[in-house]
Amino acid sequence: MEQTGPLSISQLKLSSSPGSPLPQSNMAGELSNSHTHSLPPKVEGSEEHWVESLSDDTIEGNGHSDSASFDADLSDYKKKATIIIEEYFSTNDVVSVANELKELGLAEYRYYFVKKLVSMAMDRNDKEKEMAAFLLSTLYADVIDPPEVYRGFNKLVASADDLSVDIPDAVDVLAVFVARAIVDDILPPAFLKKQMNLLPDDSKGVEVLRKAEKSYLAAPLHAEVVEKRWGGADNWTAEDVKGRINDLLKEYVMSGDKKEAFRCIKGLKVPFFHHEIVKRALIMAMERQKAQVKLLDLLKEAVEVGLINTTQVTKGFSRIIDSVEDLSLDIPEARSVLQSFISKAASEGWLCASSLKSLSAGEKLLENSSAGVFKDKAKSIVREYFLSGDTSEVVHCLETEPSASSSQLRAIFVKYLITLAMDRKKREKEMACVLVCSLGFPAKDVRNAFSMLIESADDTALDNPVVVEDLAMFLARAVVDEVLAPRDLEELGSTVGGKVIQTAKTLLEARLSGERILRCWGGGGIETKSPGCTVSEVKEKIQVLLEEYVSGGDLKEACRCVKELGMPFFHHEVVKKSVVRIIEEQEKKERVWKLLKVCFDSGLVTIYQMTKGFKRVSESLEDLSLDVPDAAEKFSSCVERAKVEGFLDESFALEETQGKKENGSA
Repeated sequence: MEQTGPLSISQLKLSSSPGSPLPQSNMAGELSNSHTHSLPPKVEGSEEHWVESLSDDTIEGNGHSDSASFDADLSDYKKKATIIIEEYFSTNDVVSVANELKELGLAEYRYYFVKKLVSMAMDRNDKEKEMAAFLLSTLYADVIDPPEVYRGFNKLVASADDLSVDIPDAVDVLAVFVARAIVDDILPPAFLKKQMNLLPDDSKGVEVLRKAEKSYLAAPLHAEVVEKRWGGADNWTAEDVKGRINDLLKEYVMSGDKKEAFRCIKGLKVPFFHHEIVKRALIMAMERQKAQVKLLDLLKEAVEVGLINTTQVTKGFSRIIDSVEDLSLDIPEARSVLQSFISKAASEGWLCASSLKSLSAGEKLLENSSAGVFKDKAKSIVREYFLSGDTSEVVHCLETEPSASSSQLRAIFVKYLITLAMDRKKREKEMACVLVCSLGFPAKDVRNAFSMLIESADDTALDNPVVVEDLAMFLARAVVDEVLAPRDLEELGSTVGGKVIQTAKTLLEARLSGERILRCWGGGGIETKSPGCTVSEVKEKIQVLLEEYVSGGDLKEACRCVKELGMPFFHHEVVKKSVVRIIEEQEKKERVWKLLKVCFDSGLVTIYQMTKGFKRVSESLEDLSLDVPDAAEKFSSCVERAKVEGFLDESFALEETQGKKENGSA
């Protein structure tokens, strides 16, 4: 087959930073008029055309003077991608494809390679279909970025109607490709539902997605069925390669023959999957102490002769670090053994330890079961915060949580907070920024949280294609809010780097950046479901509605006002203020009891919120006693009546007594 000539760098290079994303839209004119300095997210729709005109600074950065040059590059890429795929189907040479794609550059067009590869394989034999699926699994993340794989399948599903014209069984074949991508972990399961919402109900694309979900992914032993659908003796799946790696390592441990092991590694013909060799060799070394020297020596020599490159070595060690918690369940000393492997490899010069995440002793806390409990509590606290907007409640919960004093767990809390916020609306993103600022955590903990977020960005991108832009904005906001210092960006850049740091710096360098970043998600502090309403204002509303009701207001109107607060997880504040009013006032307290009863009986206030409200009063009894000397006695009477009315559980009196004893001993 005829080989393609060398590429012209001036023709193909779109930007000074490889792989920088360009926006796609069905309203190019509108986007060009509203262009800003921030990096625009990719659109997940099915449109094929690109933005026709960008602002001068974007055009200069991308090396394009007009849309004609842009279209010429895309057209040239399509031609060369088709040739690469044709050659691959003839030679089955994965290494050649990877090298040619890297040489071709234009990472932002690789979604087209995904689409073209699958569409060409669909019209061929099972052998080519299996080759296409295996190639995507092998190149995923190393050569083709996850968002580009996602986007490629997006395009395929959207064009299912056109594919069906030329390929009669297109719906079934494409459904298998989608199911296979999910089984191979290169597409998230959420892809199915998200794409169904974007396509017309009567389209072939929806038919493809439903078939993939119901006919293949819901079937018993679906993973095995899908992987073997096109598989023959000569067609390897990713699982097959992993099995061969295990076999060659076991054989090497038995024989000690390095030459044979190297020959087997070369025979795999998957250099971009060599991190799996490193990972499995390290795990085997942990499990078999007598084989440690042999296996580490094999990896060392494989690096020295150039069989495994340093990037794959680093990636293999990183995968082990990420899974060390799970490994510790079977190999209790996994962390310490891995640390010794890292030290040995670094001292011998075949591993750059500075590029790895830390395995310090302080992180051993994560192995404790209490850490797992804290993670669950953190998620619960964040979700409740998004409903109530009460920063003081979050601070209170963390102060009463002993494990929250750990630097590592504080970083995990911030990570969960931002991760959950990224998957929600602007309101929650703004609330997350305000909470990070209000918590007063040390800069080191917040920096570690962002480090973990950036390191997991590739996985997050599967569900959130604009994760880079979101993380960059959170990072820039942390600097503007003085939670982080500008030098923290430099420290982060030296460990994780990437587009996130660069984008955050670009946002901060822009004119009037501080004001723009503060208002990026609405600004103005914490918002509730009623725009512009802060927590203190909600508390004031509760106070006013109680005063109006006690002074002769309508019971139904009071209940309606409580409901319209729109924060069921903040109803404990209604209970607290009602009980305090009962303690402070002798007159009209029966009206307050009636309000509590109706709210409880109607389900407006749950028993959990009711109990929480009484607990808040119990915690503030010392202050109440300054104005009402017999506050403790009155509160005790309130508790007994609430139990009779069914508001409180019988165990509440015991909890209250224990709390008083603890306060007294303190």
